[in-house]
Amino acid sequence: MAQVYRGGQPYGTGHPALLTPHEVRTHEFSPRRRGVDPAEVRRFQSRLADELAGLYQEIRVLAQENDRLGRALRDWQTRQAAQTRHAAQCRPPNGGRW
Repeated sequence: MAQVYRGGQPYGTGHPALLTPHEVRTHEFSPRRRGVDPAEVRRFQSRLADELAGLYQEIRVLAQENDRLGRALRDWQTRQAAQTRHAAQCRPPNGGRW
């Protein structure tokens, strides 16, 4: 059976389902006798969908930056560990005492 995706996550993964901008734009409301102005609802949906799209883009950018910083930190830690090993190998056998 094929996985069904919503908000980038498969159903049943334990992640909360995020609304997508497309879902906000295309959501239909049940008609009511004393309802609201459909054009006003569509304008609000469009505005909300645009904000969601912007926030999701910002999350993607921040996740990429987080990954970049994590890689930079691991590289720095690797270099520091190598320098520490090198410094330990270069110590004189008498501990530096004359």
